[in-house]
Amino acid sequence: MDDCIFCKIIEGDIPSRKIYEDEDVIAILDMSQVTKGHTLVISKEHVRNILDYSDELAARVFSKVPKIARAVKSFDPDCKGLNVLMNNEEIASQSVFHSHVHLLPRYDETDGFGLKWETHTNDYSGEDLDQIMHAIKKELN
Repeated sequence: MDDCIFCKIIEGDIPSRKIYEDEDVIAILDMSQVTKGHTLVISKEHVRNILDYSDELAARVFSKVPKIARAVKSFDPDCKGLNVLMNNEEIASQSVFHSHVHLLPRYDETDGFGLKWETHTNDYSGEDLDQIMHAIKKELN
């Protein structure tokens, strides 16, 4: 796509700090460096997000994530873990509409990244959960 920053990076039109590349993905340091080593694993095929993946493309792209994640986790002995994050659509904080996975090394609770998890256990009855389950399962068929 002509106006896609990740397509331009893949084509070499925009410089990047490339960590890994093969026929399916490119992995680069994110310029924002939310945490030290913040890496993006980008599908070379332009797809908007996870909702547009074929099964074949998903298998090719996501099979590369563990190898790259292990390298990102291991490069700094102070890294205690990492978050694997993918934002899909604007409501979910996707800002570049070319599929990519964030690998965010974690050092401590004050490293600059956090997630807010708010549980709603008491908002749903067992019957509500059964209805949700069946509705989702219907979409799989």
